[in-house]
Amino acid sequence: MSKDYYALLGVGRGADEAEIKKAYRKLAAKYHPDKPTGDEAKFKEISEAYETLSDPQKRAMYDQFGADYEHHRSSGFGGYGGEGPDFSDIFSSMFGGGQGFGGQAGADFGGFGGGFGQQQARPQKGDDQKVAVMVTLQEAIEGVEKTINVQTGDPRSQSYSYDTKPIKVRIPAGVIQGQKIRVKGKGFSGFNGGPNGDVIIEINLQKDPRFRVEEKDLYLDLPVTPWEAALGAKVAVPTLKGKVMLSIAPGTQSGAKLRIKGRGLGGAQGKEPGHQYVIVQIHTPPAETDEQKAFYEQMAQQMAFNPRELLED
Repeated sequence: MSKDYYALLGVGRGADEAEIKKAYRKLAAKYHPDKPTGDEAKFKEISEAYETLSDPQKRAMYDQFGADYEHHRSSGFGGYGGEGPDFSDIFSSMFGGGQGFGGQAGADFGGFGGGFGQQQARPQKGDDQKVAVMVTLQEAIEGVEKTINVQTGDPRSQSYSYDTKPIKVRIPAGVIQGQKIRVKGKGFSGFNGGPNGDVIIEINLQKDPRFRVEEKDLYLDLPVTPWEAALGAKVAVPTLKGKVMLSIAPGTQSGAKLRIKGRGLGGAQGKEPGHQYVIVQIHTPPAETDEQKAFYEQMAQQMAFNPRELLED
């Protein structure tokens, strides 16, 4: 093969379109004749390589015929109807569009359809940015204002630097895990006068020592004494919106699940909120004194109760 286009671009034969374009952008920025490191001959070679490998039909011919690729093309690099790849996006992002090499529009490097950059680049919207934001359960219920750092500039520009700036965003009440919030116009800069992209905020809920989260529902383990479970009681239960008095029915067993309606997450924009579920856990006090031990012995004698009855043959 007279020229190894893959080697010229520094990509493997399995490279996809995005990899090929990225490699070409990097090399074009280095060898463009308008650059201090410019090399016109080298630039022509990598441009030929990109024109072929970025076109599925031409790439297939090149892969199939190898060294005979030149012979099988219709007519030089203008084959397949004389249409080449669109270099406008690549060169407009690097050089501002509008002009060809060395300020001369329409320079002919290998017959690429009359040169690069003949048309002014169109305005393009900047890319969106995705930012993960951690919020507590209390903040998810009440809403909160956060200051986050976003990147500035246009990453498609060769002069792009990874600078950041702080912006304030409002997290509305009722958000849930994984929810996305769009902040318009705060993303990467637009190109050629185009609008800025947006910032996409993804909500991550911080773990809470009391509550477990399952989608919009909250789960709380509630310790109760044996006599509260046996006789029934009203106990104060914490929720994210304050304490509520919960009735424990007489004879409640450990593991029983009780519901407090509407005290879960969500509920934004008129949607139905989740619930809070309370899991009863009976905690037995230790018998540390002789008097306490005697009390337990008296209970054992007076209460004929065998919790393992169903396990016996």
